[in-house]
Amino acid sequence: MTLFNRGATDPELFPEAERLRGDRERDLGALGGRSWDAVVDPSGFVPHVVRASAELLADASEHYVFVSSISVYAEHSGPSTEESPVGKIGDWPDDELVMDEPPGNYGPLKALCEAVVADVFPGRHSNIRAGLLVGAHDPTGRFTYWPHRVARGGEVLAPGPPERTVQFVDVRDLAGWMIDLAERRVAGTFNATHPGQQWRELLETAREVTGSDASFTWVPDRFLAEHDVGEWMELPLWLRDPEWVGMHLADVSRATEAGLSFRPLEETIRETLELAEPKDEAGFSPEREAELLSAWAAGAPA
Repeated sequence: MTLFNRGATDPELFPEAERLRGDRERDLGALGGRSWDAVVDPSGFVPHVVRASAELLADASEHYVFVSSISVYAEHSGPSTEESPVGKIGDWPDDELVMDEPPGNYGPLKALCEAVVADVFPGRHSNIRAGLLVGAHDPTGRFTYWPHRVARGGEVLAPGPPERTVQFVDVRDLAGWMIDLAERRVAGTFNATHPGQQWRELLETAREVTGSDASFTWVPDRFLAEHDVGEWMELPLWLRDPEWVGMHLADVSRATEAGLSFRPLEETIRETLELAEPKDEAGFSPEREAELLSAWAAGAPA
């Protein structure tokens, strides 16, 4: 196994791997004159940058696995399949695109990157439209907030209704499956996330794993909106905007038919607690949560 990056990767991860240094935007020289069975590209965001690496490796590898995103779809108001229309970026040249510029170009850029991979590796590529990646070494703190918050115990504000589903995928399940696709040379485009967990199942499993005394107060969307609770980050994974609820409704049947499988939720929660730290930017502060719980108790129907 060979890792190609700028050298910022934690050296404790994959110590057995060969490490090549470079910069995919400026210097691919270390990849020249070599060959590999397959390529896994987890960090392609701009089409011309992806094209540079793909074209360099077109004759040096049999298969290219590109990590894309569920965000590629033009609409997120309902379920998506791999045939759903993808977002369009307009007529700007690639070099002028800014990923975080409103309303956000991340998804359309990923769709353009997929097209580049398909062009350079026709019939020899897998485009993986990943959902929210969770578990060990998660740097975002989004899913991570929930196991750590439940572990602290006490009254936990949770977004109701408890039977609503949320989608995410353990990074190790996704990674193992992508390697399997590369080994089997399985070509195609795949939505890749869990079919869906109920919020109740997620939080109650976290309580069982941690052995905490957490209790859950299920608060409806209306109250959360009235109190300016932010979706996705302030209350991690929660989505109420009708234009975005489809982010938790992807059809993953094609991926599961191609072998994507899922470890027990208990394992993901344990590894998150052990190998991922909560982040200040994801989740309520104790003070904010207490304020909201107090407001809900004061106004809730008897």
